[in-house]
Amino acid sequence: MTYEPFAAGLAVELTRRHVGSARPDAPVVSDERVRPARIAGARLRLAGSLRAVAARVEPRPAKVCQPS
Repeated sequence: MTYEPFAAGLAVELTRRHVGSARPDAPVVSDERVRPARIAGARLRLAGSLRAVAARVEPRPAKVCQPS
């Protein structure tokens, strides 16, 4: 097994970044991505179409005879 000083230094630095990201004073990066209106509209139309198809293929509730 060979010793790679570059890899060892990189591993230590990446570990420090990972551990430091959980600190209370760590910088916060927003996860929100802005979607173009064109994509959002297409997504809504596709979702509506899929819901309509799901409503058509959904089985109807079974009619069960209850003894009186």
